[in-house]
This record gives sequence, structure tokens and C-alpha cells, in this order.
Amino acid sequence: MTPADPVRLTVVVPAFDEEAYLPATLASLARQQVPGGFEVVVVDNASTDGTAEVATRHGARVVREEAPGVCAARQRGTEEARGAIVVSTDADTVHPDGWLARLAARFDDEDVVAVAGPCRYLDPPWWARVFPVGWFTLIGAVHALTGRVLYVTATNVAFRRDGFPGYDTRLTQGGDEVDLLRRLRRVGRVVWDGGNPVLTSSRRMDQGLLHTLVVSYGYHYALNLALNRLAPDRVMHVAPAVRAQQAAGSRRLRRRWRVVAAVLVTAGLLLSRRRRGAGRRR
Repeated sequence: MTPADPVRLTVVVPAFDEEAYLPATLASLARQQVPGGFEVVVVDNASTDGTAEVATRHGARVVREEAPGVCAARQRGTEEARGAIVVSTDADTVHPDGWLARLAARFDDEDVVAVAGPCRYLDPPWWARVFPVGWFTLIGAVHALTGRVLYVTATNVAFRRDGFPGYDTRLTQGGDEVDLLRRLRRVGRVVWDGGNPVLTSSRRMDQGLLHTLVVSYGYHYALNLALNRLAPDRVMHVAPAVRAQQAAGSRRLRRRWRVVAAVLVTAGLLLSRRRRGAGRRR
């Protein structure tokens, strides 16, 4: 497909140092078939690795965005889009066959301005396997009862480019999800398709449940979103990137702590047993 060819959809993939995950993402997109055609735009968000080269080798159109943050990258990708429908996903996400065609079909309804779907995690810890099912089931139930979408994940949402209100580029985490949903609702109808999930990396959860809830979601997501929306200028900055090397390091650290915990528990049980035995002999 040449830059002059018309397309119906543009898939925007923001990427910062994603050379390890990007090949699987782009390979899954290459298998998609959509009436009207589609293009893939990878937004290189000032990467320092081979992200741009990997994207080019896989046939994606690459644009570079120097301003840090996923909202700035997604905004740039949307501005570069040639398709009438813009699809947002991530560089560590794998898309099942038929995913894009199913998204596109929902826009046959002219009243629909956006379509969102769920994600599942690849090789997650047990709690990250359970949480998305419950969370996205709740979103689907509320949508079925009220027609209202509570939340969109930026790795599986599409919207019409005409009339798109734009991302708030002051925002970082959450700006491409919670704030995007708020802006899209002002334009028109947002619908939910719970039967069209994607599979995304669980690397952000490799530091454990407590760290994910308190640091990742509580601090970097919720507090970041709230403060940056209230302030005239960005107060909190982009969360530290978690890439393949950091994720592997976190997994090794968690395994070591499990060993330490097991040793301490075993030692505690043995000590308790010895004390009970000594007490009986007295």
C-alpha cells in the first residue's frame, strides 16, 4: 500500500523503545483484513533503540514525536492519519484475526462516534488474570443496561476522525483513556463490544499487586490524571517506562523475595514447633 492509496482505517501505535514487543504487534496487524483497507502508523516517541527500524521493516508508516507522553504521541498519530476511522492500540499488544474488521463494522451505524473493547493480559500473575474479566464484565453489564460506557482502554478503541476533539497533551497516563472517553461522549455515541478483546503485555504488573495498585494505578494513573487536569500546566510527568529488561528484572526480584519469604515462614514454623516441644517437656 502506497501513501497515495485511500484507506478506511488508520491504526495508531505509539512506541517508546519498543523494539522487543513491536514485531509481534505489527505481525498481528498485518494479518487483519478490512474492507476499504487500512494503514498502520507507528509514532516513534523519541525512542533510543531500533523501534523506528523495526516498524519500517514491518511495513508501517513511521512518524516521530519528540514531546514525551502517550497523549502527545497519539495526537500526532491522529493528525497524520489518512483513514476516516482512527484505531488506538499499543506496541505491546497482539490482535486476534478479525479484530479490526469487527471494529470497522460497528461504524456502519452513522450515530456511532467511537467503539471500545476489552483487553486480556499475556502471561499475567493470577490476580491480573482475574481482574480484567470482572472489570470488563461490569463495563459490559452497565453498557447493556444504560447504554453508557464507563471506561475505555487505549489499546482497544476506535473513533471517527471527523469531529474528533483531540487528546489533552498536558496529560500522560489516563489522558488517552478516561479523558478521551469524556471528550468523545460530548461528540456522540460511544459503544462497547465486549466480544472483541486484544491481548496485551502484563509487564507493568511484574512488580506485584501492591505496587500495581498503589504506585502504578494510584500514583502514576489516578493522581497524575487528576492533578494534570486541574493545573494549567503539567504538574506530574510521564511514568517510568517498563520495557523487556526492566520486566525481567522485576520477575527475578519477585522470585527472590518468594524464596526469602518461604525460608522465613519455614524457619518460623520450625521455631514455633521447637518451643511447643520444649514446653511439653517441662
